[in-house]
Amino acid sequence: MRYRLTFIAGLAVGYVLGTRAGRERYEELRKGAQRIAQNPAVRNTAESAAQNARSLAGRGLDRLGNRIPAPVAERVRSLREQRGADEDEWGTSNT
Repeated sequence: MRYRLTFIAGLAVGYVLGTRAGRERYEELRKGAQRIAQNPAVRNTAESAAQNARSLAGRGLDRLGNRIPAPVAERVRSLREQRGADEDEWGTSNT
């Protein structure tokens, strides 16, 4: 309960401060976030993290074998088959 109250208080403070900052500050923050997201180093790091996560998930599936529910295993296998080896859902492989 204490954490919930702290979270709600944080939301309220953030809302008040956000409304006082106004639209201009929001636009500044949004543009800054876009610049960071479009930075080639950030995009390559995100792509690398996604590839590592896919690799780890695949190895985890192989290790777990029959211990995971069949529908989950089938879904993972179907996703593997749908995605080509060179396909990049991040769209960052050309950076």
